[in-house]
Parts: sequence; structure tokens; C-alpha cells
Amino acid sequence: MTDEVQTTTFSISSDDGATDDVTVPTGLVDLVAEGDQSDAETVGDLVLLSFASRAHHIVHHGEDAGEALQAQESEVMDLFEERFGVTFGEATGHQH
Repeated sequence: MTDEVQTTTFSISSDDGATDDVTVPTGLVDLVAEGDQSDAETVGDLVLLSFASRAHHIVHHGEDAGEALQAQESEVMDLFEERFGVTFGEATGHQH
């Protein structure tokens, strides 16, 4: 490669005051953005998608998901549908 890959750093903060930074290639953010989404909205979408995907996998394809974990998965799926306007199953084609 002759061109240097540009990166963008995103800062994350939580209600308890903790912070973290994550740096990703700018071109990947642009690649997965939908329409005129801001970079922050795109990363927010990916964060929620990632949590929903992991929760789904653990609850439906893992072992012994207790009630507390099932409740967390149910909540993230509600948040997913609220943000994207479709269920996780509709968005991914992965229905149970």
C-alpha cells in the first residue's frame, strides 16, 4: 500500500464517568454509513448491533442462559427495534 489509511477516533463515556477511546479506519465508517448519517451515528448503530448479536448468540446458541441474561437480551432487542425500526431477526434474516 502506498497510501496511509486515515483513522477516526471516537470517545465513549458512561453514566459512571468512565471513558474510553476507540480508533477505526475512517473508510470503514464511511463504507457502512447509511445515507447522510454522521460518523457518530454510524458507530452507535454498530455498537448496538454488536451487543444485540452477542446477546442473541449467548442466549440462543450458548449454554444455560439464566433469567437475568435472557432479560438483558430481551431489552437489547427492544432497543434494537426502537433504533432501527425492524426486529433483529428481520434485519439479519436470523429468525428463531
